[in-house]
Amino acid sequence: MLFRVLVVQPAFSAIAYVAHARSLGWDVVVASFEGEGRWVADSVRSAASELIVADTNSGDVLEAAVVASHERNAIHAVVAGGEYYVPAAARLSARLGLPGLVGAAVDQVRHKARMLEAVAGAGLVVPRFAVVRSVAELDAACAEVGFPAVVKPVDSGGSVHVSRVDCLEEARGAVAAIHAEEGREFDRPLTGEVMVEEYVAGTEYSADGYADGGEVRVVAVTRKLLGPEPRFLELGHLTPAPLEEDLRRELASYAADVVRAVGITTGPFHCELRLSEGGPVLIEVAARLPGGKITELMEMVTGLSLPGRVLAGLTGVDPQDAGVYGELVAKAAGIRFLTAGGAGSYLRLEGWEELTAEPWVTGGHVLVGPGSPVARDEVDYSCRIAAVVFTAESPQQAYERWLEIGDRVHVITT
Repeated sequence: MLFRVLVVQPAFSAIAYVAHARSLGWDVVVASFEGEGRWVADSVRSAASELIVADTNSGDVLEAAVVASHERNAIHAVVAGGEYYVPAAARLSARLGLPGLVGAAVDQVRHKARMLEAVAGAGLVVPRFAVVRSVAELDAACAEVGFPAVVKPVDSGGSVHVSRVDCLEEARGAVAAIHAEEGREFDRPLTGEVMVEEYVAGTEYSADGYADGGEVRVVAVTRKLLGPEPRFLELGHLTPAPLEEDLRRELASYAADVVRAVGITTGPFHCELRLSEGGPVLIEVAARLPGGKITELMEMVTGLSLPGRVLAGLTGVDPQDAGVYGELVAKAAGIRFLTAGGAGSYLRLEGWEELTAEPWVTGGHVLVGPGSPVARDEVDYSCRIAAVVFTAESPQQAYERWLEIGDRVHVITT
C-alpha cells in the first residue's frame, strides 16, 4: 500500500521523516507557510509529493487546507516538523481520525509548568518551581523556589532564554529579557509566562525513544555536554552515554515513567534530565524527535531509525517492512559543536581539513561561513558555527574524541 505522510513545517531533525518516507516509496505531504522565517529546505521541497502552502500557525487555516488535501487523496499519518508544531499535528491527527497525542498530553508537553505538575502528580521527583507573569510576582516565586534557580519561558525550546540565576537581581534581569523578546522563532511570540525552577546540580542526559500501542521504549541514553553557566548551550552529545549499566537503566526507567505521566502514548519523545546525588530529576520532556543530530547518533549505534519507527507505529506497518532496522555503524558516536567565542564572526577554522580527514569523523558541517555574522551572546544553538560528527570504539573514547576536536580545531577570529 502506498502511504501518504503529512509533516507540518519540517525543520531540523524532523526532515528525517521526509527522507525516510521517501526511501520507502511513500508520498510525503508537507505543510509550510513559505514566508516570514517559515520556509522548508530545498531538499524537502523537491522530495514532497505535495506542498500545502498555508499559515501553519493558524489552526483553522491549516486544518482547512489539510482536510481538503485529505479529501482528494487520503493522508495516513501526521507528524510534527518541530517542537512548536506538536499541537498542530495532534489537532490534525484527531480531525482526520488518525493516531496522535490526545487529551491533556498536548498541553503537558508544551507548557513546562503543567508538565512538571503532571510528573510530580505521578509520584516522580521534579524540581521545585513557580510560574510568574510579571516581575512583580518574582519576589514571592524566588522565595518559594530558592537560589540558585533556573529561569525559562514556559513555552519555548532550544535553550532559548534559559539561564541560571543566583540572586533576585539576576532573576529580574532574566525575566525582563524574556518579556522584552521581539525575535520570534517560526514567527511565534512567547506567552510571557516564565518558570522559576530549582537548579539541579548534576550531569545532564537525554533519554530518547518512542511510544506505540502502550509500549514505551527508551532507545538510547545520551550525555549532553554543555557550555559554561549561567547559560546551558549544548556543545555536544555522546551516544550511548558513558554510564554504568545500572545508572543507564535507572535513567531510562525514570524517563519512561515521565513519558507515561505526561500522556505520550504514541510517537517520539525526547526527555532531558539531570542525574543528581539523589537520582534522576526531570528538566523537561518533548513529544518530538531529538535535535542536535542525536537522532542520527542513535541510529549509528543501535541500528534503529527513530523516524522510521515512529512512522511505522502511526501507520500500523510492520517495522521490518518500514525499514526501521539497519546495520550498526559504530559502538559509540558523538557530535561536537564549535562557536566563535562571542567574537561576532570568524576568519577561518584552523585544523579543520586535517581533523575532518580522520577516518573516525563521519561528517564535518560548517553551519556559518567565515565572515558571516554570528550571535555574540552564546546563549543557544543559534551561535554554533560548525559541527563534527564522529564514531568511537567505546563511550569513553567518544568523550576523549570530543575533547580532541576542541583541541585540534581553532576558530581564528582576528
